[in-house]
Amino acid sequence: MASVIETPQDYIEHHLKHLTVGEGFWSINIDSMFFSILTGLLFIWVFRLVAKRATSGVPGKLQCAIEMIVGFVDNNVKDMYRGKSKVIAPLALTVFVWVLLMNALDLIPIDFIPHLATLSGLPALRIVPTADVNVTMSMAFGVFFLIIFYSIKMKGALGFAKELTLQPFNHPIFIPINLVLEVVALVSKPISLGLRLFGNMYAGELIFILIAALLPWWSQWLLSLPWAIFHILIITLQAFIFMVLTIVYLSMASEEH
Repeated sequence: MASVIETPQDYIEHHLKHLTVGEGFWSINIDSMFFSILTGLLFIWVFRLVAKRATSGVPGKLQCAIEMIVGFVDNNVKDMYRGKSKVIAPLALTVFVWVLLMNALDLIPIDFIPHLATLSGLPALRIVPTADVNVTMSMAFGVFFLIIFYSIKMKGALGFAKELTLQPFNHPIFIPINLVLEVVALVSKPISLGLRLFGNMYAGELIFILIAALLPWWSQWLLSLPWAIFHILIITLQAFIFMVLTIVYLSMASEEH
């Protein structure tokens, strides 16, 4: 059964707790996994539905919205990706829409899902997957592996090794220094990519929780409503930034020099 919430501190701790199985390193946040998979399936279902029903005539509202999103992502890929690949545009579209859907779950009233969890006898349930560092870092490391793959594919293993050891100082004596600098720069890409998204979404969720915990119920809307409206910009901007950095990093990896 869920624990009794008596103080604002208990309320905040309860809303920041994940539904977890396992212990330590091998623990899994079931709620983050469930809602991330759910939003991913929603993305696939909606886009497949629109693709099957697409018409060359006057499009419906949903088809028009999807076409605008696809065109927006495609234009960004053409502007930023210098190589030629059939994978980058679909990847960028998937990243943008999936992250946007996961972020948008933060707009659901903060007590709705935890209340359903309490009624179901669950100890905790968090709904925003991107407020879980495990999810954002998993996505970031997925991009990191693609960076390594495209670097080796375009430059070859030897070319990639030279890029790590002969830049920025092109002399054998500086190989140890170059290697340290380039490895740090390479590893910092997924870390900054994942932590940026996590930090912004976690902070946004925490503000909703603080408003609900510290203000009487009848006055919460005075702050929660303006913050929710402003938060729409944040969730969209964070999805866009994640997509743009993914494209830029893969474009840099695909350069043959």
